[in-house]
Amino acid sequence: MAVQSWEKYLEKNKPAPAPPVGPPKKRKSVVREWGDAILFAVVAATLIRWATFEAYTIPTPSMEHSLLVGDYLFVSKLHYGPRTPQTPLQVPLTHQTIWGTSLKSYSDLIQLPSYRLPGFSEIKNNDVVVFNVPFEARHPADLRTNYIKRCIGIAGDVLEIKQGQVFINGKPAKNYPEMQSSYFLQVPQPDDALLEDFKRFGIVEYNTQDGVPFYGERPGLGRGFDVHMTQAAHDYFRKLPTVKGIVSLQTPVGQPEPGQPVFPNHPDYLPSEPGYPQTQPLANPPFPAWNKDNYGPIQIPKEGQTVQLTPQNSPLYQKIILRYEKNEGVSVDATTGQILQNGQPLKSYTFKQNYYFMMGDNRHNSLDSRFWGFVPEDHVVGKAVLIWLSVDPHASFANKIRWNRLFNLVD
Repeated sequence: MAVQSWEKYLEKNKPAPAPPVGPPKKRKSVVREWGDAILFAVVAATLIRWATFEAYTIPTPSMEHSLLVGDYLFVSKLHYGPRTPQTPLQVPLTHQTIWGTSLKSYSDLIQLPSYRLPGFSEIKNNDVVVFNVPFEARHPADLRTNYIKRCIGIAGDVLEIKQGQVFINGKPAKNYPEMQSSYFLQVPQPDDALLEDFKRFGIVEYNTQDGVPFYGERPGLGRGFDVHMTQAAHDYFRKLPTVKGIVSLQTPVGQPEPGQPVFPNHPDYLPSEPGYPQTQPLANPPFPAWNKDNYGPIQIPKEGQTVQLTPQNSPLYQKIILRYEKNEGVSVDATTGQILQNGQPLKSYTFKQNYYFMMGDNRHNSLDSRFWGFVPEDHVVGKAVLIWLSVDPHASFANKIRWNRLFNLVD
């Protein structure tokens, strides 16, 4: 049987020549490659920030001692569902201004209706929530300043505060162990041991350079410290020989809130900076005995709920009807305070969305719903879920990081 060598076989069965090819593709320049990479990173980061998680920091002590100044958080947009952008014309990865400047990072030329995509959880009582503060007027709703508070009351709840204790639907609300109240510590002769105890319990005054609480004299109480502290700290300090007494700084029952009237006796909290609604306390407040420690009862509006409007309850719902739900032809009679639609008295109203009542855990050092009212659902950003870093602003460089707070879940 004849055989054929492999070499001869290849000679007879040569592969067809490859078709001609064009000139080699020109490689992207380094600048182009970097530009594409940066564009992809910005788009990816924007989508992640909008739809899943966003990083925030705690700048004020209104949630102490649950969340501390210098805590860095991840806030989940997945729990309640991300909102579609209301202000589409803005620089990516900015909020209100361009980094390091006072230049606006957005244009409000186009304002879109806001919708919420499905999430896997409803807003529940005691959730720690980030939201756009509703009383602010100088920015669109989705770019208003972010606040973080605890959701004390959800839509449909009846809320009441009696001597500092919150009641929801007639039952005492949960008091978290890290919740703080204000006290006056009567201390005629403070010593270094007391100041060390302040540090140990995290009792800090952020308006002083060294963080030590203010020391001074109160009429009828003598000399001492104004402090915000937990119940556990209160129980410890009342046993110290240097502390002669501890006086609660709750506002008494029936006494109007000194300085800043509560909502709705003052329709809007009025900061000193421009751009906020210039409103004044009502001449005839509907609830003159309400204060931050004795408040309500008040029902939190729920989508689809209809209320009969009266001269007394109209101030509760004024901002909802006039601003948040964007009704046309609605005004307020400057003399009677009655809500009008097309010049006629509005007798009843049906709410178009849910509302929430937010409070800080630092109950006597928090600007919250007690002072500016309900939070509309379309202002809710997300749920705080994780502390990923915590920096102590008053500690030395070596002790700057609060290691015991890293990667703690937010409760």
